[in-house]
Amino acid sequence: MSRAQIDQVSILACLTGLVLTAAWFIAFAVTGTAPESLAMLASAVGGFELFHFGQGLWFGRARRRTGGR
Repeated sequence: MSRAQIDQVSILACLTGLVLTAAWFIAFAVTGTAPESLAMLASAVGGFELFHFGQGLWFGRARRRTGGR
């Protein structure tokens, strides 16, 4: 997988997380109760994004230590 494809997946996951979070707030405003399934889905997407962010930092650090190779 190329770096551009990984960035596209990250952007798609970010947008999915924002949509799920907006859907949670809308459902909460309409029904008055917090839907657990939407909260779990948004948390899963957020966890993926945190992992992806940390992985980018780790690979960037490794690249700097090896001189950009």
